[in-house]
Amino acid sequence: MVEQSIKRLEYLTDIIPSLITEIGEESFSLKISKDKWSKKEIIGHLIDSATNNHQRFVRGQFEMTPEISYNQNKWNEFSFYQQINSEQIISFWTIYNKQLLEIIKRIPIEYLKREIKIGENIFTLKFLIADYVDHLEHHLKQIVEYE
Repeated sequence: MVEQSIKRLEYLTDIIPSLITEIGEESFSLKISKDKWSKKEIIGHLIDSATNNHQRFVRGQFEMTPEISYNQNKWNEFSFYQQINSEQIISFWTIYNKQLLEIIKRIPIEYLKREIKIGENIFTLKFLIADYVDHLEHHLKQIVEYE
């Protein structure tokens, strides 16, 4: 399962940046309502997800059941993605996910069973890696079309 997630994340970091760049600033920043994220803010949300999963992937290797969760709406709001240059956001999303790839590739197999607490739930690192990529794709498909 982890190997499949690695391959998929490699593929996504290769194809998605150029697809997002082609969207155009107006469409990328368009908010259809005050309480809905723009495509730019969705990428921001994926950066926030990367940030929190970075902690899970690292701390989960050496801490006993760390508790790592976040308020996704507040993170998005106070990261000011809507106001930041789109190129920077796309570039940051890309490089952050490439960094996570390098971390995931190096997690020892025996550590994949380690657990992380999110809210009231406990998940293994193995599950969280697959879930991270699934979550990423769920949102990317809201922004661009790809195979």
